Amino acid sequence: MTLSVLLAGGGTAGHVSPLLAIADDIRFQEPDADIVVLGTQEGLETRLVPAAGYDLETIAKVPMPRRPNADALRFPGRFRGAVSQVVQLLRERSVDVVLGVGGYVSTPAYLAARRTGTPIVVHEANARPGLANRVGALLTRSDLVGYAFAGTPLKGRHVGMPMRARIEAVDYDEEEQRRAARRALELDEELPTLVVTGGSLGAQSLNDALAAAAQSIGEAGVQVLHITGAGKGEALREAVADQPHYHVRDYVDGMENAYLAADLLVCRAGAGTVAEVSVMWVPAVFVPLAIGNGEQRLNAAAHVDAGAALLIDDADFTGDLVRETVLPLVTDDERLTAMREAARRESFPGTAARTMTHMVYDAAGIEHPGREYGPQQWTKHERFYRTGGE
Repeated sequence: MTLSVLLAGGGTAGHVSPLLAIADDIRFQEPDADIVVLGTQEGLETRLVPAAGYDLETIAKVPMPRRPNADALRFPGRFRGAVSQVVQLLRERSVDVVLGVGGYVSTPAYLAARRTGTPIVVHEANARPGLANRVGALLTRSDLVGYAFAGTPLKGRHVGMPMRARIEAVDYDEEEQRRAARRALELDEELPTLVVTGGSLGAQSLNDALAAAAQSIGEAGVQVLHITGAGKGEALREAVADQPHYHVRDYVDGMENAYLAADLLVCRAGAGTVAEVSVMWVPAVFVPLAIGNGEQRLNAAAHVDAGAALLIDDADFTGDLVRETVLPLVTDDERLTAMREAARRESFPGTAARTMTHMVYDAAGIEHPGREYGPQQWTKHERFYRTGGE
Protein backbone atom coordinates (compact mmCIF):
# COMPACT_ATOMS: atom_id res chain seq x y z
CA MET A 1 0.00 0.00 0.00
CA THR A 2 1.43 3.39 -1.04
CA LEU A 3 1.41 6.08 1.64
CA SER A 4 -0.44 9.34 0.98
CA VAL A 5 0.38 12.14 3.43
CA LEU A 6 -0.48 15.81 3.73
CA LEU A 7 2.09 17.98 5.51
CA ALA A 8 0.62 21.20 6.87
CA GLY A 9 2.63 24.24 7.87
CA GLY A 10 4.46 27.23 6.51
CA GLY A 11 4.97 30.95 6.74
CA THR A 12 8.49 30.94 8.15
CA ALA A 13 11.63 28.85 7.78
CA GLY A 14 10.97 27.64 11.34
CA HIS A 15 7.94 25.75 10.02
CA VAL A 16 9.02 24.95 6.46
CA SER A 17 12.47 23.55 7.24
CA PRO A 18 11.37 20.75 9.62
CA LEU A 19 8.40 20.01 7.36
CA LEU A 20 10.72 19.47 4.39
CA ALA A 21 13.12 17.38 6.47
CA ILE A 22 10.23 15.03 7.30
CA ALA A 23 9.09 14.98 3.68
CA ASP A 24 12.60 14.08 2.54
CA ASP A 25 12.78 11.19 5.00
CA ILE A 26 9.38 9.85 3.93
CA ARG A 27 10.48 10.07 0.30
CA PHE A 28 13.71 8.25 1.09
CA GLN A 29 11.79 5.46 2.77
CA GLU A 30 9.13 5.30 0.06
CA PRO A 31 10.05 7.04 -3.21
CA ASP A 32 6.53 6.54 -4.59
CA ALA A 33 4.77 8.03 -1.55
CA ASP A 34 2.19 10.70 -2.43
CA ILE A 35 3.31 13.80 -0.52
CA VAL A 36 1.45 17.10 -0.68
CA VAL A 37 2.25 20.21 1.36
CA LEU A 38 -0.45 22.62 2.53
CA GLY A 39 0.51 26.27 2.90
CA THR A 40 -0.54 29.80 1.99
CA GLN A 41 0.41 32.10 -0.86
CA GLU A 42 2.19 34.49 1.52
CA GLY A 43 4.76 32.18 3.12
CA LEU A 44 8.23 30.93 2.26
CA GLU A 45 6.67 27.62 1.29
CA THR A 46 5.64 29.07 -2.08
CA ARG A 47 9.34 29.10 -3.03
CA LEU A 48 10.89 26.38 -0.89
CA VAL A 49 8.38 23.57 -1.34
CA PRO A 50 8.33 23.45 -5.17
CA ALA A 51 12.12 23.89 -5.17
CA ALA A 52 12.36 20.76 -3.02
CA GLY A 53 10.24 18.83 -5.51
CA TYR A 54 6.95 18.57 -3.61
CA ASP A 55 3.38 19.48 -4.55
CA LEU A 56 2.09 22.60 -2.83
CA GLU A 57 -1.60 23.33 -2.28
CA THR A 58 -2.59 26.65 -0.74
CA ILE A 59 -5.53 27.94 1.23
CA ALA A 60 -6.33 31.43 2.46
CA LYS A 61 -4.45 32.67 5.49
CA VAL A 62 -7.12 33.02 8.19
CA PRO A 63 -5.57 34.43 11.39
CA MET A 64 -7.74 34.51 14.48
CA PRO A 65 -8.84 38.12 15.14
CA ARG A 66 -7.40 39.71 18.28
CA ARG A 67 -10.13 42.34 18.66
CA PRO A 68 -13.78 42.77 17.68
CA ASN A 69 -13.89 44.33 14.23
CA ALA A 70 -14.99 43.56 10.68
CA ASP A 71 -12.39 40.78 10.38
CA ALA A 72 -13.83 39.15 13.49
CA LEU A 73 -17.28 39.11 11.88
CA ARG A 74 -15.90 37.52 8.71
CA PHE A 75 -13.66 35.04 10.52
CA PRO A 76 -16.13 32.17 11.15
CA GLY A 77 -17.20 31.95 7.52
CA ARG A 78 -13.66 32.28 6.19
CA PHE A 79 -12.37 29.65 8.61
CA ARG A 80 -15.14 27.19 7.74
CA GLY A 81 -14.27 27.75 4.09
CA ALA A 82 -10.62 26.92 4.74
CA VAL A 83 -11.55 23.72 6.58
CA SER A 84 -13.87 22.71 3.74
CA GLN A 85 -11.06 23.23 1.21
CA VAL A 86 -8.82 20.89 3.16
CA VAL A 87 -11.60 18.31 3.51
CA GLN A 88 -11.95 18.28 -0.26
CA LEU A 89 -8.18 17.95 -0.69
CA LEU A 90 -7.97 15.04 1.75
CA ARG A 91 -10.69 13.21 -0.16
CA GLU A 92 -9.28 13.98 -3.62
CA ARG A 93 -5.78 12.78 -2.66
CA SER A 94 -7.03 9.86 -0.52
CA VAL A 95 -4.75 11.11 2.26
CA ASP A 96 -3.80 8.52 4.88
CA VAL A 97 -2.25 10.89 7.44
CA VAL A 98 -2.17 14.63 8.15
CA LEU A 99 1.06 15.82 9.75
CA GLY A 100 1.12 19.39 11.05
CA VAL A 101 4.06 21.49 12.18
CA GLY A 102 2.10 24.57 13.25
CA GLY A 103 1.24 27.85 11.58
CA TYR A 104 -1.96 29.27 10.11
CA VAL A 105 -2.83 26.29 7.90
CA SER A 106 -2.37 23.59 10.54
CA THR A 107 -5.58 24.29 12.47
CA PRO A 108 -7.83 23.95 9.40
CA ALA A 109 -5.86 20.83 8.46
CA TYR A 110 -6.36 19.26 11.89
CA LEU A 111 -10.08 20.02 11.92
CA ALA A 112 -10.50 18.71 8.37
CA ALA A 113 -8.68 15.54 9.38
CA ARG A 114 -10.99 15.18 12.36
CA ARG A 115 -14.03 15.61 10.10
CA THR A 116 -12.82 12.95 7.63
CA GLY A 117 -11.44 10.54 10.22
CA THR A 118 -7.88 10.99 8.95
CA PRO A 119 -5.16 10.25 11.57
CA ILE A 120 -3.19 13.26 12.84
CA VAL A 121 0.52 13.54 13.64
CA VAL A 122 1.93 16.71 15.24
CA HIS A 123 5.43 18.15 15.52
CA GLU A 124 5.99 21.23 17.69
CA ALA A 125 9.23 23.14 17.09
CA ASN A 126 9.04 25.73 19.88
CA ALA A 127 9.25 25.25 23.62
CA ARG A 128 6.02 27.28 23.91
CA PRO A 129 3.46 25.63 21.59
CA GLY A 130 1.30 27.70 19.30
CA LEU A 131 -2.48 27.50 19.26
CA ALA A 132 -2.61 25.27 16.16
CA ASN A 133 -0.49 22.50 17.65
CA ARG A 134 -2.26 22.72 21.00
CA VAL A 135 -5.45 21.96 19.07
CA GLY A 136 -3.78 19.21 17.05
CA ALA A 137 -2.38 17.51 20.13
CA LEU A 138 -5.87 17.36 21.64
CA LEU A 139 -7.20 15.62 18.53
CA THR A 140 -4.71 12.76 18.37
CA ARG A 141 -2.93 10.14 20.45
CA SER A 142 -0.02 11.19 22.63
CA ASP A 143 2.34 8.78 20.86
CA LEU A 144 1.69 10.69 17.62
CA VAL A 145 2.88 14.03 19.05
CA GLY A 146 6.56 14.96 18.95
CA TYR A 147 8.26 18.11 20.18
CA ALA A 148 11.73 19.58 19.81
CA PHE A 149 12.51 20.72 23.35
CA ALA A 150 12.20 18.91 26.65
CA GLY A 151 9.62 20.49 28.93
CA THR A 152 7.31 21.56 26.10
CA PRO A 153 3.81 21.53 27.66
CA LEU A 154 2.19 19.05 25.27
CA LYS A 155 1.39 15.40 25.68
CA GLY A 156 3.81 13.51 23.51
CA ARG A 157 7.51 12.67 23.08
CA HIS A 158 10.74 14.66 23.13
CA VAL A 159 12.01 13.80 19.64
CA GLY A 160 14.21 16.79 18.77
CA MET A 161 14.04 18.85 15.61
CA PRO A 162 13.72 17.47 12.08
CA MET A 163 16.63 18.98 10.18
CA ARG A 164 18.79 18.49 7.12
CA ALA A 165 20.75 15.25 7.35
CA ARG A 166 23.97 17.16 6.64
CA ILE A 167 23.72 18.99 9.98
CA GLU A 168 23.47 15.69 11.87
CA ALA A 169 26.27 14.14 9.81
CA VAL A 170 29.09 16.63 10.35
CA ASP A 171 31.31 16.19 13.38
CA TYR A 172 32.52 19.23 15.33
CA ASP A 173 35.13 17.02 17.03
CA GLU A 174 36.84 16.29 13.70
CA GLU A 175 39.57 18.88 13.29
CA GLU A 176 39.93 18.28 9.55
CA GLN A 177 36.21 18.89 9.01
CA ARG A 178 36.56 22.19 10.83
CA ARG A 179 39.60 23.18 8.78
CA ALA A 180 37.81 22.25 5.56
CA ALA A 181 34.84 24.39 6.56
CA ARG A 182 37.08 27.38 7.18
CA ARG A 183 38.75 26.90 3.80
CA ALA A 184 35.35 26.69 2.11
CA LEU A 185 34.38 29.98 3.76
CA GLU A 186 37.74 31.59 2.88
CA LEU A 187 38.72 31.97 6.53
CA ASP A 188 42.09 31.55 8.19
CA GLU A 189 42.41 27.97 9.44
CA GLU A 190 44.32 28.91 12.60
CA LEU A 191 42.76 32.06 14.06
CA PRO A 192 40.16 31.91 16.87
CA THR A 193 36.86 32.29 15.05
CA LEU A 194 33.67 34.06 16.07
CA VAL A 195 30.62 33.46 13.88
CA VAL A 196 27.68 35.86 14.20
CA THR A 197 24.30 35.27 12.59
CA GLY A 198 20.84 36.68 13.03
CA GLY A 199 19.16 33.99 10.97
CA SER A 200 17.72 34.29 7.48
CA LEU A 201 16.42 37.83 8.09
CA GLY A 202 19.44 39.05 10.03
CA ALA A 203 19.47 40.87 13.37
CA GLN A 204 20.20 44.58 13.31
CA SER A 205 20.95 44.79 17.03
CA LEU A 206 23.67 42.15 16.69
CA ASN A 207 25.11 43.97 13.68
CA ASP A 208 25.16 47.27 15.60
CA ALA A 209 26.85 45.79 18.68
CA LEU A 210 29.60 44.15 16.64
CA ALA A 211 30.17 47.36 14.70
CA ALA A 212 30.56 49.26 17.97
CA ALA A 213 33.21 46.79 19.11
CA ALA A 214 35.00 46.58 15.77
CA GLN A 215 38.26 48.16 16.92
CA SER A 216 38.55 45.85 19.92
CA ILE A 217 37.86 42.81 17.77
CA GLY A 218 40.72 43.74 15.46
CA GLU A 219 43.08 44.11 18.42
CA ALA A 220 42.03 40.76 19.95
CA GLY A 221 43.45 38.63 17.13
CA VAL A 222 40.05 37.09 16.44
CA GLN A 223 38.57 36.53 13.00
CA VAL A 224 34.85 37.06 12.51
CA LEU A 225 32.40 35.62 10.02
CA HIS A 226 29.35 37.88 10.32
CA ILE A 227 26.22 36.83 8.44
CA THR A 228 24.16 40.00 8.45
CA GLY A 229 21.07 39.18 6.43
CA ALA A 230 20.35 40.59 2.99
CA GLY A 231 20.81 44.36 2.74
CA LYS A 232 21.77 44.81 6.40
CA GLY A 233 25.56 44.81 6.28
CA GLU A 234 26.60 48.12 4.71
CA ALA A 235 27.21 50.05 7.94
CA LEU A 236 29.11 47.11 9.38
CA ARG A 237 31.25 46.78 6.24
CA GLU A 238 32.23 50.43 6.62
CA ALA A 239 33.07 49.95 10.32
CA VAL A 240 35.40 47.01 9.63
CA ALA A 241 36.79 48.08 6.27
CA ASP A 242 40.36 48.18 7.63
CA GLN A 243 40.16 44.71 9.24
CA PRO A 244 41.26 41.89 6.92
CA HIS A 245 39.99 39.19 9.28
CA TYR A 246 36.43 40.52 9.60
CA HIS A 247 34.32 38.85 6.93
CA VAL A 248 30.83 40.25 6.29
CA ARG A 249 28.41 38.11 4.26
CA ASP A 250 24.73 38.63 3.50
CA TYR A 251 24.13 34.89 3.79
CA VAL A 252 25.93 31.54 3.74
CA ASP A 253 24.71 28.47 1.87
CA GLY A 254 25.12 25.39 4.03
CA MET A 255 25.14 26.63 7.62
CA GLU A 256 26.92 23.46 8.73
CA ASN A 257 30.16 25.03 7.48
CA ALA A 258 29.55 28.17 9.55
CA TYR A 259 28.89 26.05 12.64
CA LEU A 260 32.00 23.94 12.03
CA ALA A 261 34.14 27.04 11.54
CA ALA A 262 33.02 28.67 14.78
CA ASP A 263 34.93 28.45 18.03
CA LEU A 264 31.99 30.48 19.36
CA LEU A 265 28.64 31.31 17.76
CA VAL A 266 26.56 34.42 18.53
CA CYS A 267 22.99 33.99 17.31
CA ARG A 268 19.28 34.38 17.92
CA ALA A 269 17.42 31.56 19.67
CA GLY A 270 14.97 30.46 17.02
CA ALA A 271 13.98 26.84 17.42
CA GLY A 272 15.91 25.62 14.38
CA THR A 273 19.12 27.39 15.36
CA VAL A 274 19.01 26.19 18.97
CA ALA A 275 18.37 22.61 17.85
CA GLU A 276 21.17 22.63 15.27
CA VAL A 277 23.65 24.10 17.73
CA SER A 278 22.59 21.54 20.34
CA VAL A 279 23.01 18.61 17.96
CA MET A 280 26.43 19.80 16.74
CA TRP A 281 27.72 20.82 20.23
CA VAL A 282 28.80 24.32 19.12
CA PRO A 283 29.48 26.74 22.02
CA ALA A 284 27.01 29.57 21.67
CA VAL A 285 25.84 32.92 22.98
CA PHE A 286 22.09 33.21 22.44
CA VAL A 287 20.52 36.66 22.11
CA PRO A 288 16.77 35.96 21.97
CA LEU A 289 14.59 38.08 19.76
CA ALA A 290 12.97 40.66 22.00
CA ILE A 291 9.50 40.44 20.43
CA GLY A 292 6.87 37.70 20.40
CA ASN A 293 5.71 35.70 23.41
CA GLY A 294 9.13 34.81 24.78
CA GLU A 295 9.47 31.50 22.96
CA GLN A 296 13.08 32.14 21.92
CA ARG A 297 14.22 32.43 25.54
CA LEU A 298 12.36 29.22 26.34
CA ASN A 299 13.88 27.44 23.33
CA ALA A 300 17.36 28.14 24.65
CA ALA A 301 16.65 27.50 28.33
CA ALA A 302 17.62 23.83 28.64
CA HIS A 303 20.81 24.25 26.61
CA VAL A 304 21.82 27.26 28.69
CA ASP A 305 20.94 25.50 31.95
CA ALA A 306 23.13 22.57 30.88
CA GLY A 307 26.10 24.94 30.70
CA ALA A 308 26.46 24.61 26.92
CA ALA A 309 25.60 28.22 26.07
CA LEU A 310 25.16 31.72 27.47
CA LEU A 311 21.99 33.78 27.18
CA ILE A 312 22.13 37.57 26.85
CA ASP A 313 19.08 39.83 26.64
CA ASP A 314 18.89 41.76 23.39
CA ALA A 315 18.88 45.09 25.24
CA ASP A 316 22.12 44.12 27.00
CA PHE A 317 23.96 43.00 23.87
CA THR A 318 26.09 46.07 23.25
CA GLY A 319 29.57 46.84 22.04
CA ASP A 320 30.76 46.84 25.66
CA LEU A 321 29.33 43.36 26.22
CA VAL A 322 31.08 42.10 23.09
CA ARG A 323 34.37 43.48 24.43
CA GLU A 324 33.91 42.27 28.00
CA THR A 325 32.17 38.90 27.52
CA VAL A 326 32.26 37.61 23.95
CA LEU A 327 35.89 38.33 22.99
CA PRO A 328 37.38 36.81 26.17
CA LEU A 329 35.24 33.70 25.66
CA VAL A 330 36.14 33.07 22.03
CA THR A 331 39.82 32.78 23.03
CA ASP A 332 39.24 30.78 26.24
CA ASP A 333 39.86 27.16 25.23
CA GLU A 334 39.12 25.80 28.68
CA ARG A 335 35.66 27.36 28.89
CA LEU A 336 34.81 26.46 25.29
CA THR A 337 35.79 22.84 25.93
CA ALA A 338 33.58 22.78 29.02
CA MET A 339 30.65 24.13 26.97
CA ARG A 340 31.15 21.46 24.29
CA GLU A 341 31.25 18.73 26.94
CA ALA A 342 28.08 20.10 28.53
CA ALA A 343 26.33 19.91 25.14
CA ARG A 344 27.55 16.35 24.70
CA ARG A 345 26.14 15.35 28.09
CA GLU A 346 22.82 17.03 27.32
CA SER A 347 22.34 14.51 24.46
CA PHE A 348 19.85 16.53 22.43
CA PRO A 349 17.91 14.01 20.32
CA GLY A 350 19.01 13.52 16.72
CA THR A 351 17.28 11.95 13.71
CA ALA A 352 13.93 13.54 14.56
CA ALA A 353 12.82 13.36 10.93
CA ARG A 354 13.20 9.58 11.05
CA THR A 355 11.21 9.43 14.28
CA MET A 356 8.39 11.51 12.80
CA THR A 357 8.33 9.28 9.71
CA HIS A 358 7.81 6.26 11.97
CA MET A 359 4.90 8.11 13.60
CA VAL A 360 3.35 8.78 10.19
CA TYR A 361 3.45 5.11 9.19
CA ASP A 362 2.17 4.08 12.61
CA ALA A 363 -0.74 6.51 12.34
CA ALA A 364 -1.56 5.22 8.85
CA GLY A 365 -1.47 1.61 9.98
CA ILE A 366 1.09 0.90 7.24
CA GLU A 367 4.31 -1.00 7.89
CA HIS A 368 7.36 1.26 7.87
CA PRO A 369 9.46 0.36 4.79
CA GLY A 370 12.60 -0.04 6.91
CA ARG A 371 14.95 1.09 4.15
CA GLU A 372 18.47 1.21 5.58
CA TYR A 373 20.26 4.55 5.66
CA GLY A 374 23.53 4.50 3.73
CA PRO A 375 26.78 6.32 4.53
CA GLN A 376 25.49 9.59 3.06
CA GLN A 377 22.66 9.61 5.61
CA TRP A 378 24.68 8.46 8.62
CA THR A 379 24.85 10.75 11.60
CA LYS A 380 28.22 11.37 13.21
CA HIS A 381 27.31 8.78 15.86
CA GLU A 382 26.36 6.17 13.27
CA ARG A 383 29.55 6.79 11.34
CA PHE A 384 31.63 6.39 14.49
CA TYR A 385 30.07 3.08 15.48
CA ARG A 386 29.80 1.63 11.97
CA THR A 387 33.42 2.37 11.10
CA GLY A 388 34.89 1.49 14.48
CA GLY A 389 35.79 5.10 15.22
CA GLU A 390 37.93 5.53 12.08
